[in-house]
This record gives sequence, C-alpha cells and structure tokens, in this order.
Amino acid sequence: MKIAINGGHYPGLDSGAVGATGLQEAIVTQDLMKRVARYLRTVWYDVTEIQENELYQITDASNVFGAELFISIHCNSAASTSARGTETYCYQLGGTGERLAGCIQSQIVKSLGTVDRGVKTANFAVIRDTDCPAVLVEAAFISNKEDEKLLADSTKRDEFAKAIARGITDLVAMGL
Repeated sequence: MKIAINGGHYPGLDSGAVGATGLQEAIVTQDLMKRVARYLRTVWYDVTEIQENELYQITDASNVFGAELFISIHCNSAASTSARGTETYCYQLGGTGERLAGCIQSQIVKSLGTVDRGVKTANFAVIRDTDCPAVLVEAAFISNKEDEKLLADSTKRDEFAKAIARGITDLVAMGL
C-alpha cells in the first residue's frame, strides 16, 4: 500500500495559521506528517512525505509516487477563538475518500476527546487533484487556547499521529 502524507503549509515560506502563543501550523503539521509516516512504515506501508509550498507540487508528487491514499494534515483556525475540534474533509461523499475521512475522524475524536465537527466535503485542490482517494484532516483549532495546547504538546501530537495512522489502517483492514 502506497500512502502520501502531506504536512500542510511550508516552514519558512508559509507558516499557515499562527496561534496566540506563536505556534505555527506549518511546524505542527510537519511534525505530525513525520510521526504518521513513521507509524505507517512500522507496519510496512510504502509512505512518501510531501511538504511543498505550491499546491500543484503536492498533488504532482503524490500522483508521480502512485499513492493509493493521500492524507493532508492541517490545523484549523477561525476568527472566533471559541471554535474548536476536529473535522476531516473529502472531495465528495459516497466513496473511499469519505470512508477514510470517517475512519480518521473517529480515531482522533476517540483518542484525544476533541469536539467532533464531522466529515465534510470541500473543493480543496489537494484532495480534488490527486489520482487516489484523498482527505484533508483539520486536527484542531490553533486559534483556540485549549486546542492550541493539544497541538503544542509533543505527547498529544503523538496521539494525533497514532490516531491518523490507525484511521488509515482501519480503512485498509476494511478492504478499502
């Protein structure tokens, strides 16, 4: 099984959202990407890590790799600091992308107790322009004080990574 993991945004070029403490989305997602990839490699998946600045570079890298599943990891942000929780996006309902989103969403919410904001659809380039089932995970809101603490904590990041990896293996165990 070939899996592409994308850490959203690009450290040094595009920080992504920034929390009240200065925590940068790109730093968090890079760490989560590396952790998820490590967990998947321990169970013999062929994994590529993609963290590029341009969206077309991300989807091209996944497509050239021949990924069978694509996961883009992000931290959410909102003008309202009360917004919190986890949501996972797929391009459209009714297929493997939706099932993958559901597996990952379920594992994160169960493991970390984040607010379940559900599985949603979106026309994001990284999930639209890949040649395989793809999801975008918004792990937690970096703009929310409680969620930002989760994202800043190394132990909690590891729990996020394990949950994402388990969500992927859950889908594969179901036979895609």
